[in-house]
Amino acid sequence: MNEITPTELKQWKDSCKDFQLVDVREPYEAELCSIGGTLIPMGELVERLSEVRKDVPVVVHCRSGARSAAVINALASRYGYANLVNLKGGILGYGREADPSLRCD
Repeated sequence: MNEITPTELKQWKDSCKDFQLVDVREPYEAELCSIGGTLIPMGELVERLSEVRKDVPVVVHCRSGARSAAVINALASRYGYANLVNLKGGILGYGREADPSLRCD
């Protein structure tokens, strides 16, 4: 599985790289803190597959990286996605490594 570090993701965001950021957490989690992107809760992914792009890298994230890894495995094996990247450490890792002002815990 491809992974991106929080620092690398921040660089992508800062450089306006063309990619999609997908948050697979629940809405109540996203209300607590967010790094942007499209909120598609894990349980809604199958119905909302048309929102997940195949033409650019798609960084998938959750709280710690476990749910997003499961989502990536499922989308790759069942639907042929080959452009998915897991945010290592999830949004908690992003807050620790790339944006200390972000408080999610």
